[in-house]
Amino acid sequence: MKSFFRTAGLLIILLTGLLSPLQAKDLVSYAYVLEDGSLEVSRNKIWLYGIYIPPSDRTCRTYEIPIICGSRAILALDAKIGPFFIDCEKKWDNEDGSIVALCKVKDEDLSSWMLQQGWAVALPDAPFAYHALEKIARARGKGIWGKVIGPP
Repeated sequence: MKSFFRTAGLLIILLTGLLSPLQAKDLVSYAYVLEDGSLEVSRNKIWLYGIYIPPSDRTCRTYEIPIICGSRAILALDAKIGPFFIDCEKKWDNEDGSIVALCKVKDEDLSSWMLQQGWAVALPDAPFAYHALEKIARARGKGIWGKVIGPP
């Protein structure tokens, strides 16, 4: 019986070693959020799968040096990623060399998070769940769907 478990254990180790090259499409690294809403991960330009991040009002973080300015949506994404590694599963390559990928930070889908916060729009070919999240954020007036309130 011990030899069975030993053989099974060796088989699992062997299969794990064989499967790791299949996961080569994953990119795991720090990410930098670019002004156009894309990410730079391991010198690759990544577009988040299933969403479009429209320009929103520009704002500045004056408490940081150098001062960081960008759209509110981009700053929200940057704050969400923070100092953590992200894990991106490549969906496809674009003609311009950029990559469309499903990216997660701490096992949370960034596309879903952006939609929940109201900072993104689901693309027509996005999963149904993404369209539902966009509609919920729109109904709640979150992010870009927020109510514009003028000065008092």
